[in-house]
Amino acid sequence: MNLLAKVPVTVVTGFLGSGKTTLIQHLLSNAGGKKLAVLVNEFGSEGVDGEILKSCADANCPEENIVELANGCICCTVADDFIPTMEQLLARPVRPDHILIETSGLALPKPLLKAFDWPEIRSRITVDGVIALADAEAVAAGRFAPDPAAVEAQRAADENLDHETPLSEVFEDQIACADIVLLTKADLAGAAGIEAAKAAITAEMPRRVPMLPVTDGAIDARVILGLGAAAENDLAARPSHHDGEEEHEHDDFASVVIDLPEVADIDALVASVQKLAREQNVLRAKGYIAVAGKPMRLLLQAVGERVRHQFDKPWGAGHRQSKLVVIGEHGDIDEAAIKAGLGI
Repeated sequence: MNLLAKVPVTVVTGFLGSGKTTLIQHLLSNAGGKKLAVLVNEFGSEGVDGEILKSCADANCPEENIVELANGCICCTVADDFIPTMEQLLARPVRPDHILIETSGLALPKPLLKAFDWPEIRSRITVDGVIALADAEAVAAGRFAPDPAAVEAQRAADENLDHETPLSEVFEDQIACADIVLLTKADLAGAAGIEAAKAAITAEMPRRVPMLPVTDGAIDARVILGLGAAAENDLAARPSHHDGEEEHEHDDFASVVIDLPEVADIDALVASVQKLAREQNVLRAKGYIAVAGKPMRLLLQAVGERVRHQFDKPWGAGHRQSKLVVIGEHGDIDEAAIKAGLGI
């Protein structure tokens, strides 16, 4: 790479559980010879996504090129975390050809784009593109895309009603910032669901961008890398609910890390997680679980009541400890109630 050329950076945004880590796993395995680096930002103090990605490290993206920023939204910790981390990646003995940033599911992408104008890095990196992931099945069901007509009817009936939920604002900001929208879990949504999701997202988009259905993160890297968008210079075309604010907070959301004993019945654990989503409005749960009699750790990831799990790799010596990160809106996260729901 020409050392005077800017290193392209792709920002991967999307709501909780939309498939960002799965997409990046696919890109790491299908990089087309590019030397990659990954910066992953999680909501909560226990990193799961970073561990998943490190298990995919190879010669084109060694483990030291996969950096995790936990316990703080990347767009709120620019000076303390983001800028120094980017400087470290650019100072690697072999400079990456392309950097992927996986934002937290609760992050607003526009404040992050503004950080690319910081003097320390603006001459060395550029935002090649913003890729927003949307769970097609969820959007088709209307869970993260409010009906504009219904919202307007509510507003007209009560002018004091705060009709925009925190979830809808995050979702709308993410897709409004995108250069490409990937409609994930296309296999679950089906053809009708994909069309419904496209219609819902189009209604909220400030400009027309490509929307592509994707299953299990499988997409040709040439479609989403190398866009040359220079998004940091195109902020006016990417409106946000928070435009004009000096800063924003994430007090609408909270997370708690639950230590679990060894699990004997995986199905019972899955049922408990589904019940938490149903009865306590838990948005997301993810973690590594120790299963009695099994040397492998169980990776569990839940989006609402949809729970997926698989054994991913053996536990390291002395690290056999189950931890589950539970995320929800602030008023719904009650650690004692969550523990009771999990039977501990």
